[in-house]
Amino acid sequence: MKQDSTQLIQAYYAAFNAGDMDAFLDLLTDDVIHDINQGERQTGKDAFKQFMACMNNNYKEQLVDMVIMTSPDGKRAAAEFVVLGEYLKTDHGLPEAQGQKYRLPAGAFFEIRDNKVARITNYYNLQDWIKQVNE
Repeated sequence: MKQDSTQLIQAYYAAFNAGDMDAFLDLLTDDVIHDINQGERQTGKDAFKQFMACMNNNYKEQLVDMVIMTSPDGKRAAAEFVVLGEYLKTDHGLPEAQGQKYRLPAGAFFEIRDNKVARITNYYNLQDWIKQVNE
């Protein structure tokens, strides 16, 4: 089961990096919980799809240097990675976008159910990101 969980998270990030939102969303449960970094908790695949549409409109990102860890029972996973990004369009409440590039260490925690992502919690240092886009 541990190998299956690792492969699931690898597929999740491969779909993200490829910009394949259909494949990306297919890896989620319908009632997926999404804990947004320093933000609210959203529930459901539709809410996640709307979040990703906003993200893809405002940012262009690739995730590199991926390390994936899973629990022995395969029900939990974590990933550490670096976000290579470009700030394309000003996001609500954030600095003005001018195509700034950024490199941001980040991580995520997952709950896995029925070989799909049932919860994702993302973490990164927002103040570091703001500093980078303001330079």
